[in-house]
Amino acid sequence: MAEHERQHVRVAVIGSGFGGLGAAVRLRREGITDFVVLERADSVGGTWRDNTYPGCACDVPSHLYSFSFAANPAWPRSFSGQPHIRAYLEHVTDTFGLRPHLRLNSEVQQMRWDEERLHWEITTAGGDWTADVVVSATGPLADPRIPEIPGLDSFPGKVFHSSRWDHDADLRGKRVAVIGTGASAIQIVPGIQPEAGRVTLFQRTPPWVLPRFDRPVSAAERRLHTLLPATAALRRGILWGIRELQVSNFTKRPERMRFVEKLALAHMRKAVADPALRARLTPDYRIGCKRILLSSDYYPALARPNVDLVASELAEVRGRTLVAADGTEAEADVLVFGTGFRVTDMPIGERVTGAGGVTLAEAWKDGMAALRGTSAAGFPNFLTVIGPNTALGNSSMILIIESQLNYLADFMRQLNTLGGKAALDARPSAVNAWNRHIQRRMERTVWNTGCRSWYLDANGRNTTVWPGTTAEFRKVTREVNLSEYQVLRPPRTPRTAVPAAAGTGAAR
Repeated sequence: MAEHERQHVRVAVIGSGFGGLGAAVRLRREGITDFVVLERADSVGGTWRDNTYPGCACDVPSHLYSFSFAANPAWPRSFSGQPHIRAYLEHVTDTFGLRPHLRLNSEVQQMRWDEERLHWEITTAGGDWTADVVVSATGPLADPRIPEIPGLDSFPGKVFHSSRWDHDADLRGKRVAVIGTGASAIQIVPGIQPEAGRVTLFQRTPPWVLPRFDRPVSAAERRLHTLLPATAALRRGILWGIRELQVSNFTKRPERMRFVEKLALAHMRKAVADPALRARLTPDYRIGCKRILLSSDYYPALARPNVDLVASELAEVRGRTLVAADGTEAEADVLVFGTGFRVTDMPIGERVTGAGGVTLAEAWKDGMAALRGTSAAGFPNFLTVIGPNTALGNSSMILIIESQLNYLADFMRQLNTLGGKAALDARPSAVNAWNRHIQRRMERTVWNTGCRSWYLDANGRNTTVWPGTTAEFRKVTREVNLSEYQVLRPPRTPRTAVPAAAGTGAAR
């Protein structure tokens, strides 16, 4: 598309979940109003818009799973469900005046860095743009992953992923198979068990599950937090502090997690009387190596007479017959995949082309790596929110997001101080040094104790989790160190003119 047909903005934000909306709020607070938020769907909310399966809720306490600058004194429960979190994000959008910046139904199809003009050319389903800076907040839990199962296309019933729940599928009295035992599946099974005729759960690896101490937030508590906002901040601070104190067990002393394993086993014994079923539900890896799940109704649901556990992954589909890797067969009318997301190979990487014509997917083919979880080498003025090695194993991702927003704010300030047209590109040496530092710290963490998890990429390297406290991450993202970046300026020679076609030039 010709240059004059593209609209130009200072900043383009991709995605309108917590990361994208947080970036938009921070830009406005920095006095930057020349930006758009490009969203592929018809409303904001990110993963909390997409995931509407039965029982969908957060496993981080509500008062910690919210922005520090947008406290919500009206959370109805200590752990909020999907409708309340989505409503909160809509509220944030309105409170901070973000609607005029939203461009809905504008999925990014291609994005290319123009090395001469020092800006990004962005093609979307809703129009084309150029932007000096791009903030990618697409999130790691945006694109579902469905494994390639032989014969899956022969299944005659409904088939869908947990994040694309088919609400037209009537599960009453039906035989429902759930594939996977991750954070979504352990909420889905209790959510559908009462109405389904039979639920068959295919378990590749049993998760460690701790009780979720959920309760209603009383009217008196909500009133107190409304009248005295400092009490809500104190509540948030306590929740944060408890989790910070636990981090060393994950990152330095995994052996200390044995005590937590005992609590999880006691939680299982209380709900599951059958020793054979308990044996199939007992993990053989250190707790914390995979994500620790919170549920007080998962084990009771598995103990119900209309629920079967197949302790093996789904290997083949023969019509309505599902065949596990161990040969177990089960009949099903509905097939639900709770198999997670494309975390270490995010599809947005295939659509982003940086300097030298290299896509982000190509740059990350051997593993994701970005300076301070934000800047990838060869992708100038491109910042990722929730990038490589920024996920948390025991706390709220909102804390990480807000730290990265601090980095974004200083990135914009640094660009302004450079004067004129300029771009910042992370030096490969700085990215490599940062990545080596992260991977050295990762060696003694619980996440590298030998289990198979979505934290690990195809090479078995953990490119997902931050191996430290949120306070540490906030410190290392407080400001941009210009020595870690190359400053790019427009080339002195103008773009080579294209000769006029024969017969179209001026007469001599």
